[in-house]
Amino acid sequence: MGNVRLEGVTKKFDTRTIVNNVNIEINDKEFVVLVGPSGCGKTTTLRMIAGLEEITAGKIYIDDRLVNDIPPKDRDIAMVFQNYALYPHMSVYDNLAFGLKMRKYPKEEIRERVYQAAEILGIKEMLDRKPKALSGGQRQRVALGRAIVRKPKVFLFDEPLSNLDANLRVQMRTEISRLHKQIETTMIYVTHDQIEAMSMGDRIVVMKDGIVQQVDTPLAIYNKPVNKFVAGFIGSPTMNFIEGKIIRDDKLYFECTQNNIRFSLCPSDEDRLKNKVNHDVILGIRPEHILAKPQNDQTQGFSVFVQVTEPVGNEIFIYFTLGDSSVTYISRIPSDVFPQRGKHFNLYFDNSKYHFFDKLNGQSI
Repeated sequence: MGNVRLEGVTKKFDTRTIVNNVNIEINDKEFVVLVGPSGCGKTTTLRMIAGLEEITAGKIYIDDRLVNDIPPKDRDIAMVFQNYALYPHMSVYDNLAFGLKMRKYPKEEIRERVYQAAEILGIKEMLDRKPKALSGGQRQRVALGRAIVRKPKVFLFDEPLSNLDANLRVQMRTEISRLHKQIETTMIYVTHDQIEAMSMGDRIVVMKDGIVQQVDTPLAIYNKPVNKFVAGFIGSPTMNFIEGKIIRDDKLYFECTQNNIRFSLCPSDEDRLKNKVNHDVILGIRPEHILAKPQNDQTQGFSVFVQVTEPVGNEIFIYFTLGDSSVTYISRIPSDVFPQRGKHFNLYFDNSKYHFFDKLNGQSI
């Protein structure tokens, strides 16, 4: 069993708290991604699981065994770093076999494990090459293979794709996801790239300032973020945020602070916002929910001023202002509609997709 459990795990450097009271339970064979901006504590959390950083407080369990005082080599984990850290003077075979040789495995078992890992990763024909004769993606496969031959209970990945170009990152993302399904081992993956997190993880742990903000499936986090930070961090392009307040006229409306434009609310929003009348709130809407054409009676049209258009193939990103405000928002619309930059254009807000956040604490309403 490769389950991992963190109970109240805290890490301090001098008086600065880097990781604060983290509680996470990762199931056997699960792929969990720790994601957040630089400095959020995700890599430190991973290194504490690996035993490379001492914890200040709390408990870490691997396979229901308390590992606080167990050295890294005895935790039955394998770690893949951002830096491939391959031995340049050794062949691919020897790089893969090195850890097993140090643990004095029998030669036949080493050979069997190396060839099995090479088969899984498609690098059998490269076993005689040196790392300098490999591309970046091939070196990354060797680094993965070096972890696979160990057959650990838990794989730990610390931003392993950050040194690769964009196309290779996409390819290796797919490779690692396929690898997880093939070898069925618990994987914990650290990244600052929310697209990697969304596309790879069974569950995502979103962190900020050393604190876990939300733990859930990718779609649950995307559709039901617990606060404004999570809503803005997960999703590309990022969610639009509009400041305003809830007002009551013939019914409830959201009124934008910058330009007094009123947004109609759907019945379900009226019910959850009825206690927020005259309160400052933030409306959030994702770019794909600002449409080029009305779709139903839950869309409200506005004339916007188009500042910038970014064609990206199958869709266009539209950067625009609303009313007399100078705040820029973004919409993503199909490429068969092409607004002119510097002109007014009608966009339609889907009010069934609104998110609302408390302005003071950022929590979802």
